[in-house]
Amino acid sequence: MIESQALRVLIVDDHPMVRSGLQDFILAYEWMEAVGEAQNGFEAVEFCATHEVDVVLMDMVMPLMDGSEATRRILALGKSIKIIILTSFHEQDLVQQALNAGATSYLLKNVNAEELANAILAAHGGFSTLAPEATDALVRTNLRRPGIGFDLTSREREILALLVKGSSNSEISDQLSISLATVKFHLTSIFTKLGAKNRVEAATLALEHHLVDT
Repeated sequence: MIESQALRVLIVDDHPMVRSGLQDFILAYEWMEAVGEAQNGFEAVEFCATHEVDVVLMDMVMPLMDGSEATRRILALGKSIKIIILTSFHEQDLVQQALNAGATSYLLKNVNAEELANAILAAHGGFSTLAPEATDALVRTNLRRPGIGFDLTSREREILALLVKGSSNSEISDQLSISLATVKFHLTSIFTKLGAKNRVEAATLALEHHLVDT
């Protein structure tokens, strides 16, 4: 036990099974306790505003408010809270967004219990832990030459290609076997990266700059 009071950990994930698994993981360690759960970024911000939290285990892709925005708002509260991104996604833009928002660490959900426990301790002490995939993503980002669409992920290019074909959000969701919330999340990211205001502009830019196969 590192101090007289156990570290207070908030679990933030939109999947109940993931939250349950993290609850079980935390119970195995006497030096930390799960003080709450949130199923989206909005709930996470509200919880941190009204409760004492030391470390947040934060998913990235969630409905209502994603992990990056939630991280930014939680840190804006001015409390001594450390945030560990714990996600299935390791695309360059997500890693960069999370770290720019102020996340201390970025880990993937395939991390083992010992690695996650050590990352929580490190984060509480002010030290970062990055998954190898996240480190590689940052290196690739720094090596890339800027150009419109250069930072689109492979998934975003898939969605952009379907958008160019005129597919609706529901059709994209069905074809790629992802949720509507995930489709909307990626579309927002695509519009931001391309500087497009809507689907038509995004499709036009994709064709003009040969961002998708036609």
